[in-house]
Formats: sequence, structure tokens, C-alpha cells
Amino acid sequence: MPERSQEPRRIVLAAFPGAQMLDVTGPLEVFSTANYSIPDEPTPDPPVCERGPGRRAPYRIEVVSTTPGPVAMSSGIEIVTGPLVDRERGPIDTLIVAGGGGTEAARRDEALIGWIAEEGPRARRLASVCSGAFLLARAGLLDGKRATTHWQSWQLLARLHPAVDVDPDPIFIRDGNTYTSAGVCAGMDLALALLEDDLGRELALSVAQRLVIFLKRPGGQSQFSAQLQAQIADRRPLRDLQSYIGDHPDADLSVEALAKRVAMSPRNFARVFTREVGTTPARFVEQVRVEAARRRLEESDLPVERVANDCGFGTSETLRRAFLRNLRVSPSDYRERFRGPGPRADMPRHEQNRSAP
Repeated sequence: MPERSQEPRRIVLAAFPGAQMLDVTGPLEVFSTANYSIPDEPTPDPPVCERGPGRRAPYRIEVVSTTPGPVAMSSGIEIVTGPLVDRERGPIDTLIVAGGGGTEAARRDEALIGWIAEEGPRARRLASVCSGAFLLARAGLLDGKRATTHWQSWQLLARLHPAVDVDPDPIFIRDGNTYTSAGVCAGMDLALALLEDDLGRELALSVAQRLVIFLKRPGGQSQFSAQLQAQIADRRPLRDLQSYIGDHPDADLSVEALAKRVAMSPRNFARVFTREVGTTPARFVEQVRVEAARRRLEESDLPVERVANDCGFGTSETLRRAFLRNLRVSPSDYRERFRGPGPRADMPRHEQNRSAP
């Protein structure tokens, strides 16, 4: 487990008028929950949070803006913020910049951009949530770095800042000590990863369980899953079939087998599925299988051949071709690039299941 700092780490979240509230409060809740212990056993009417005996809070959290005081978020709800410059508060450990509907105006806030440009390099870690990447880029802190942002905004970020290597796919990206994350709730994924780096997987998992979220989302690093990209079929049998495919990637998922499950002829099934789901059955099945393989590569030490077999590809070569088509990277390179801490291949299944809340 990483060593715990003697002094609380100062986490500063930069907000602005029109910021997305969850961009601010999502990471804030992750770090603030880490400041409190979770009882080992449930008790009647437990307190909302309970600090353990003699336990020092690992984080000191602040929300700041160029106009200290109440700042209206995009929802209209106000958050009380402190001033940007407060040298008496000590050095910033982690600076997180929010995004949201007010990002365009915030990009023109010279005081905010100047402060980010000055304080960002001084912080041990610099991060953005959602379109907060535009503010880091405007401050010149993403040049030459790989970054992500909300899937609806990545093309604009790439066009406005060609020196930034924009990747629209990941939930979050780390490049050195700079982190960027995708839309809204991805800020919590990022905060959990930062917490795990600081204080270890056990505490991060406890926080995720307390917040009733995944420590690491099923679907791994992608902003999209095959089920999210595809339309949900109108017909109940086809909706159920989509769920079946996701739950059984290793099954016989040929057009003939799938058509039989919904009592349709293969030809009619293929036509109806394509019309309602927006992609062919074969394409949908491949995407689901690739997604299942991604999870196994990220979360286990299973050999690529075993992953290919478990996910319905049959051979590692078939898996490799599917990865190159869909992800433009081989399975082994994907594992090297995105592998995070997770259960071992030899860990009993019931222990693996405990890795998600």
C-alpha cells in the first residue's frame, strides 16, 4: 500500500459560473469520503460518515473561483467558493479543473487561465474533468500531451489545440502528472484512480462501495460500450437478445443461432435487427466480444489465448484482427497500455467478484 502522507494533501477544484456541478461535486465526494472510515459491520441507523479513532484525514479539499463566494453552476445551484490565490493555505497537491456549459466563457477569463497556467505546473498532479480540458489547453498545459474530453467535444478540442494529442475513447488519460477525463461522471472514475494511487486499492474500493459506484467500470477505459453505442431495439425479444449477447459472449452467436432464439428466420432476423439496432448482428456481436475481451485484459493476467476463447473468438489471431479493426491496437499492446490493478488470474472467482461494489 502507498505510504500515507503525514500532512493532508491539498485538493483544489477550480470552478466557474456555468460549470457542471457533478464535475465539481463528483471528485469532491470521492476525496471527502476517503476522509472518513467505513464501519466494518452495518449498524442500525448508522451515521452518514464516521471518522475512525485517531485517524488523520488524508485530504484537505477546497473549491475556488475567480469570484469567491456563491457561484452558480449550470443547474442554477450555487456553490460557495474560495479565492484562487491563498498562499497561506500551502502548496497544491492536486489541482482539478471542472468543465461544463460555462467553459467557453471561462476560456476568456484571463485571471482564471493565468492562474491555471501558473499553479498547474507547481502542483504534484494536474487534472481536468470533461470540457475542463479546454481550460488546461488554453493555459498551454496540454501541448504535446495525450488528452481526452467529453465525446461531444473532442473534435473541437483537437481543432482549437492541434498541439494536443486528443483521444476521444478513454474514460480518463494520464500523461506524466497530467490527467484528463471524459464527461461528467468520469470525474469520479478519475478521482478514484488518484485515490488508489495515493492510499491503495483497499481504501479506494471501500470508498467506491460507500458511494455505490464501480472502482473501475465494466467496459474498462472506453467512454462507450457496444450496448451504449447501439440503439435499444423497440421489440422486447430483440432487447432481451441484446442483453443475452452481452452476458454470453462465448456462446454460439451466429445469425442462425440468434434468429432461432427469437423465433425468426435468419434472413428476416438480420433485416429487423439491423433496422432496429442500427448495425448488423455480426458487427454488434463483435463489438460486444471486443468489449468483454478488453475487460479481461485489463483486470486479469489470463493469457491472450484464454481471453480469446472465453470471449467467443476461438483463436488469438481472430481476437487480434478484431482488436485491430475496432481499436487499432493489438490485444497485447492494449493490455500494456491500459492495464490497471485488478484480480489475478489465479484468484478464486468469488474473490474476483468482490472487486466491484
